[in-house]
Amino acid sequence: MIFRVGFGYDVHRLVEGRPFILGGIEIPHHKGLLGHSDADVLIHAICDALLGAAALRDIGYHFPDTSDEFKNADSKKLLVKVVELINSNGYNIGNIDCTVVLEKPKLSPHIDAICETLSGLTKLENGNISVKATTNETMGFAGREEGVIAYAVATVYKK
Repeated sequence: MIFRVGFGYDVHRLVEGRPFILGGIEIPHHKGLLGHSDADVLIHAICDALLGAAALRDIGYHFPDTSDEFKNADSKKLLVKVVELINSNGYNIGNIDCTVVLEKPKLSPHIDAICETLSGLTKLENGNISVKATTNETMGFAGREEGVIAYAVATVYKK
Protein backbone atom coordinates (compact mmCIF):
# COMPACT_ATOMS: atom_id res chain seq x y z
CA MET A 1 0.00 0.00 0.00
CA ILE A 2 1.09 3.57 -0.65
CA PHE A 3 0.55 5.90 2.31
CA ARG A 4 0.69 9.69 2.01
CA VAL A 5 0.53 12.41 4.65
CA GLY A 6 -0.94 15.89 4.32
CA PHE A 7 -0.80 18.94 6.58
CA GLY A 8 -3.44 21.66 6.86
CA TYR A 9 -3.52 25.04 8.56
CA ASP A 10 -6.19 27.71 8.74
CA VAL A 11 -6.93 30.82 10.74
CA HIS A 12 -9.99 33.08 11.02
CA ARG A 13 -10.77 36.23 12.98
CA LEU A 14 -13.27 36.23 15.82
CA VAL A 15 -15.96 38.91 15.44
CA GLU A 16 -19.27 39.90 17.00
CA GLY A 17 -22.47 39.01 15.19
CA ARG A 18 -21.53 35.67 13.62
CA PRO A 19 -22.17 32.14 14.86
CA PHE A 20 -19.19 30.18 16.18
CA ILE A 21 -19.06 27.10 13.95
CA LEU A 22 -16.26 24.61 14.50
CA GLY A 23 -15.95 21.07 13.24
CA GLY A 24 -19.41 21.28 11.73
CA ILE A 25 -21.27 22.22 14.92
CA GLU A 26 -22.38 25.54 16.34
CA ILE A 27 -20.86 26.26 19.73
CA PRO A 28 -22.39 28.89 22.01
CA HIS A 29 -20.11 31.94 22.17
CA HIS A 30 -20.51 35.71 21.98
CA LYS A 31 -18.24 35.86 18.92
CA GLY A 32 -18.03 33.87 15.70
CA LEU A 33 -15.50 33.33 12.95
CA LEU A 34 -15.27 35.73 10.02
CA GLY A 35 -14.83 34.38 6.52
CA HIS A 36 -16.25 34.10 3.02
CA SER A 37 -17.93 30.81 3.96
CA ASP A 38 -19.14 29.86 7.44
CA ALA A 39 -15.43 30.17 8.40
CA ASP A 40 -15.19 26.73 10.02
CA VAL A 41 -11.46 26.93 10.62
CA LEU A 42 -11.21 23.27 11.67
CA ILE A 43 -12.93 21.83 8.62
CA HIS A 44 -10.87 24.12 6.37
CA ALA A 45 -7.62 22.82 7.89
CA ILE A 46 -8.86 19.23 7.46
CA CYS A 47 -9.73 19.87 3.80
CA ASP A 48 -6.23 21.22 3.18
CA ALA A 49 -4.62 18.25 4.93
CA LEU A 50 -6.60 15.78 2.85
CA LEU A 51 -6.04 17.63 -0.42
CA GLY A 52 -2.34 17.95 0.35
CA ALA A 53 -1.98 14.25 1.11
CA ALA A 54 -3.39 13.43 -2.32
CA ALA A 55 -1.43 16.26 -4.04
CA LEU A 56 -4.70 17.89 -5.13
CA ARG A 57 -3.72 21.51 -4.37
CA ASP A 58 -5.61 23.36 -1.62
CA ILE A 59 -9.05 24.42 -0.46
CA GLY A 60 -8.74 27.86 -2.08
CA TYR A 61 -8.12 26.26 -5.45
CA HIS A 62 -11.25 24.11 -5.27
CA PHE A 63 -13.50 26.59 -3.41
CA PRO A 64 -12.14 30.11 -4.10
CA ASP A 65 -13.16 32.92 -1.74
CA THR A 66 -13.58 35.11 -4.81
CA SER A 67 -16.55 33.02 -6.00
CA ASP A 68 -20.10 33.94 -5.02
CA GLU A 69 -20.89 30.22 -5.25
CA PHE A 70 -19.10 29.69 -1.93
CA LYS A 71 -20.32 32.85 -0.15
CA ASN A 72 -21.62 31.73 3.28
CA ALA A 73 -21.04 28.10 2.23
CA ASP A 74 -21.55 25.35 4.78
CA SER A 75 -18.05 23.93 5.26
CA LYS A 76 -19.50 20.48 5.96
CA LYS A 77 -20.54 20.38 2.29
CA LEU A 78 -17.03 21.40 1.25
CA LEU A 79 -15.54 18.55 3.29
CA VAL A 80 -17.93 16.05 1.70
CA LYS A 81 -16.80 17.26 -1.74
CA VAL A 82 -13.14 16.93 -0.71
CA VAL A 83 -13.74 13.36 0.50
CA GLU A 84 -15.42 12.54 -2.83
CA LEU A 85 -12.44 14.06 -4.68
CA ILE A 86 -9.99 12.03 -2.57
CA ASN A 87 -11.93 8.81 -3.26
CA SER A 88 -12.34 9.54 -6.99
CA ASN A 89 -8.54 9.87 -7.22
CA GLY A 90 -8.09 6.34 -5.86
CA TYR A 91 -7.41 7.15 -2.20
CA ASN A 92 -8.98 6.16 1.09
CA ILE A 93 -8.60 8.27 4.20
CA GLY A 94 -6.61 6.61 6.96
CA ASN A 95 -6.91 9.04 9.84
CA ILE A 96 -7.15 12.72 10.73
CA ASP A 97 -5.50 14.44 13.70
CA CYS A 98 -6.26 18.08 14.54
CA THR A 99 -5.36 20.76 17.05
CA VAL A 100 -7.40 23.93 17.57
CA VAL A 101 -5.74 26.91 19.26
CA LEU A 102 -8.04 29.35 21.08
CA GLU A 103 -8.56 30.80 24.53
CA LYS A 104 -12.38 30.68 24.59
CA PRO A 105 -14.77 29.03 24.32
CA LYS A 106 -13.50 25.90 25.98
CA LEU A 107 -13.88 23.02 23.53
CA SER A 108 -13.67 20.04 25.88
CA PRO A 109 -17.47 19.73 26.25
CA HIS A 110 -17.85 19.74 22.45
CA ILE A 111 -15.03 17.44 21.30
CA ASP A 112 -17.18 14.29 21.15
CA ALA A 113 -19.86 16.02 19.06
CA ILE A 114 -17.22 17.46 16.73
CA CYS A 115 -15.60 14.03 16.26
CA GLU A 116 -18.98 12.41 15.63
CA THR A 117 -19.85 15.06 13.02
CA LEU A 118 -16.46 14.73 11.30
CA SER A 119 -16.77 10.94 11.36
CA GLY A 120 -20.08 11.12 9.52
CA LEU A 121 -18.74 13.56 6.93
CA THR A 122 -15.55 11.61 6.20
CA LYS A 123 -16.98 8.08 6.65
CA LEU A 124 -14.17 7.37 9.12
CA GLU A 125 -14.68 5.43 12.31
CA ASN A 126 -14.72 7.81 15.27
CA GLY A 127 -11.43 6.33 16.57
CA ASN A 128 -9.67 7.49 13.41
CA ILE A 129 -10.40 11.16 14.07
CA SER A 130 -8.66 13.08 16.83
CA VAL A 131 -9.50 16.65 17.78
CA LYS A 132 -7.56 18.40 20.50
CA ALA A 133 -7.73 21.95 21.83
CA THR A 134 -5.15 24.13 23.47
CA THR A 135 -4.72 27.76 24.39
CA ASN A 136 -1.99 30.13 23.28
CA GLU A 137 -1.35 31.11 26.91
CA THR A 138 -2.79 34.60 26.21
CA MET A 139 -0.01 35.34 23.68
CA GLY A 140 -0.51 36.57 20.11
CA PHE A 141 -3.81 37.11 18.29
CA ALA A 142 -5.22 33.76 19.42
CA GLY A 143 -4.24 34.52 23.00
CA ARG A 144 -5.93 37.92 22.81
CA GLU A 145 -9.11 36.17 21.55
CA GLU A 146 -8.88 37.90 18.17
CA GLY A 147 -8.85 34.68 16.16
CA VAL A 148 -8.71 30.90 16.09
CA ILE A 149 -6.02 28.66 14.57
CA ALA A 150 -6.48 25.07 13.41
CA TYR A 151 -3.85 22.52 12.38
CA ALA A 152 -4.64 19.16 10.82
CA VAL A 153 -2.69 16.13 9.64
CA ALA A 154 -4.28 13.44 7.50
CA THR A 155 -3.15 10.17 6.00
CA VAL A 156 -4.50 8.73 2.80
CA TYR A 157 -3.66 5.46 1.08
CA LYS A 158 -4.23 3.95 -2.35
CA LYS A 159 -7.14 1.55 -2.62
